[in-house]
Amino acid sequence: MINRRTVIAGAAALAFSATASFAQDWKAKYPELTFAVVPAENASGVTERWAPFITYLSKELGVKVNLRIANDYAAVIEGQRTGAIHIASHGSASFARARMTGVKTEAFANDRNIDGTTGYYSMFFVLAKSPYKSIDDMKGKNLGLVDPNSTSGNNVPRFELNKMQITDAESYFGKVVYTGSHENALLALSQGTIDVAANQWTADNDSTLAQMLTKGMLKNADGSAMKKEDFRIVQKSAPILNGPYAVLTDMPADLKAGIEKAFFAVPTKDKAAFERLSDGQKKDFNAATTKDWDGMIELIKFVDSLRKRKAS
Repeated sequence: MINRRTVIAGAAALAFSATASFAQDWKAKYPELTFAVVPAENASGVTERWAPFITYLSKELGVKVNLRIANDYAAVIEGQRTGAIHIASHGSASFARARMTGVKTEAFANDRNIDGTTGYYSMFFVLAKSPYKSIDDMKGKNLGLVDPNSTSGNNVPRFELNKMQITDAESYFGKVVYTGSHENALLALSQGTIDVAANQWTADNDSTLAQMLTKGMLKNADGSAMKKEDFRIVQKSAPILNGPYAVLTDMPADLKAGIEKAFFAVPTKDKAAFERLSDGQKKDFNAATTKDWDGMIELIKFVDSLRKRKAS
């Protein structure tokens, strides 16, 4: 006998079947996913930091997720452009550059700090034993940047220098070098290869410097471990929005929704994996949208204009 309850039950079963079938459709097209990050530390450190989260993400999505440690920011941008990278941890500037150059990528989250904020700073560090107390003291000295597409390691530093009427860093400093990573910039500073290093900083215990000091990676000339007191900050930027996690825009909606759900659930579902990502220095993932980084596009355009002005 067919009645209203039978019809409703049948419709629900069909809906469930259609949803399940749709999910299987994307799994057939995406049997594996690639998650790319740019290393702020050495490759083994990045693997150790991200491996538990990648394992968790694979379990939640039901497909294998592969971690790709990109050589630089440009590799992440190009990987998303070609569709080889499905999920990416971008810096604010690299995400802006990706959008400016036509990459179909969209943000869905960024890190929330322990205090609930979602930003960080670009700092200029010098050795505490040096005589340098401000950027005014650094004319003719050697500046270490990170990467052309680094937010705190290149674009914001150049923007901040321009505020101080230093429109051409290469002319103001004796030498400007790209060190390739945040760690390398601080290593070069500790070894005296450069006199000032641009780097990222959220709090005294949440920065590349803090991580390196904890690991004993920075040494004095006599081989002893350096301490926080061995470094001095001579310039601090305005707040920068934490970089986004972004997915390819043209991926199936239910796949993107599954990725978002897994991200936002991890602090409670796999607390150990989440805390490993940031040494326990982040609260959770903050829901975000692509438009949140529109302001960074304007900053990048301005920095590009400085370079073009110099070239002309």
